[in-house]
Amino acid sequence: MADALTKFKARAFARPGVKQAYEELAEEFLFLDEVLKARADSGLTQAEVAARAGTTQSAIARLESAESKHSPTIATLQKYARALGYTVEIRLVKTQRALKSRSASRVSSASPARRPTASATRSAK
Repeated sequence: MADALTKFKARAFARPGVKQAYEELAEEFLFLDEVLKARADSGLTQAEVAARAGTTQSAIARLESAESKHSPTIATLQKYARALGYTVEIRLVKTQRALKSRSASRVSSASPARRPTASATRSAK
């Protein structure tokens, strides 16, 4: 099965734009994997999670779906997590790209060879 998935991904990634689109959705799929893993580990069905969270099975199905047209609220995620015996943690993590561009801007702004401005040149006379 894993071999078939590997072959499928290789064929798909060969198509223009597919790999980029996949990478743009990577964080969303990682989150979805966490959600699905948590429910699987709990051993609960969608209907059981829904009853504990005070919602419907179809709402849980939408939350667990990659095809969802809307993003769940933090409150909804918290209810889902509590129904499974989990908590929600939200963190902002600096990306490598942001770290690299920040370092590059520090290097260029720290350049010791600065020219005087036109107003500084005139006032010195």
